[in-house]
Amino acid sequence: MAAPLEVITFRGTGGIVHFIGDEKGFYQDAGIEVNITGTPNSVYQMTNFHAGKYDIASTAIDNIVAYTEGQGPAELDGAPDFAVIMGGAQSELPFIVAGEIKSYDDLKGKSIAVDALSTGFAFILYRMLENAGLTPDDYSLASVGGTDKRWDSMKSGEHVGALLSDPHAKFAIDAGFRQLDSSIDVLDHYQAGVFAVRRGWARENEDRLLAFMTAHLKILDWFLDPANRDESVEIMARNLPNIGDAAAAAAVDKLMSPRTGFTPRAGLDMAGIETVLALRSQYAEPKMQLTDPGKYLDLSYYEKLV
Repeated sequence: MAAPLEVITFRGTGGIVHFIGDEKGFYQDAGIEVNITGTPNSVYQMTNFHAGKYDIASTAIDNIVAYTEGQGPAELDGAPDFAVIMGGAQSELPFIVAGEIKSYDDLKGKSIAVDALSTGFAFILYRMLENAGLTPDDYSLASVGGTDKRWDSMKSGEHVGALLSDPHAKFAIDAGFRQLDSSIDVLDHYQAGVFAVRRGWARENEDRLLAFMTAHLKILDWFLDPANRDESVEIMARNLPNIGDAAAAAAVDKLMSPRTGFTPRAGLDMAGIETVLALRSQYAEPKMQLTDPGKYLDLSYYEKLV
């Protein structure tokens, strides 16, 4: 068997597809071995993905756009050749705040945690704050890393709010924090998660890439089948023992929804990608107008499978 495929992703409940791939034998049936690494933050993910330490990245499409356009928070050694090959999830990102924050006005003078100031989902947060009438002078933002790091910074009292994904959003609410807003209430379409490769690597490893993509599509079909819901909860709870059965069940239900979870057949929402580009055009530095989703995609591999 060839060397394992190295996949880097964000830690959390979205890893259910990889747990299923291992436990149900989808990767083995495809003739591949897959190593999954959880990233502490987007900077680590994108710099090491670019450097070739990882073959495939499960990431936010905004990260691919940011580094392709030279707007990422970290400098890469050479021009990236990233390409999105298929969709991932239409994530719902709740804006979770401390219990004493009852409205956006209560955020004035407070500090809010983000992964990185210029990538990921920070621009969704900017839009939420702007829609509520706040200006950047009203609050401060701090780059602290992934969801687990943002949640830790809120528990310690260092920051009063953050966009959190599950299971951390549920942990926060159970601990007395509250949801102030949600990404799906602010944006009608937003392409969140995707799978990406380096174009040169993909050309040289097409057979292995297609095997991975084939396995992933079968995993999605299995996971999205309501008949497998209870087993999916068991798999998640077993692989993420710290979250508990109730949180695992809630997370699976959210991930089974095409509005807040995995996209059937790993499709891409082109209107959602246009939203990503519009937000980046509005908020990112240096300023540039981004209007061509196709620049960041290579769907030739996907089209061979569907």
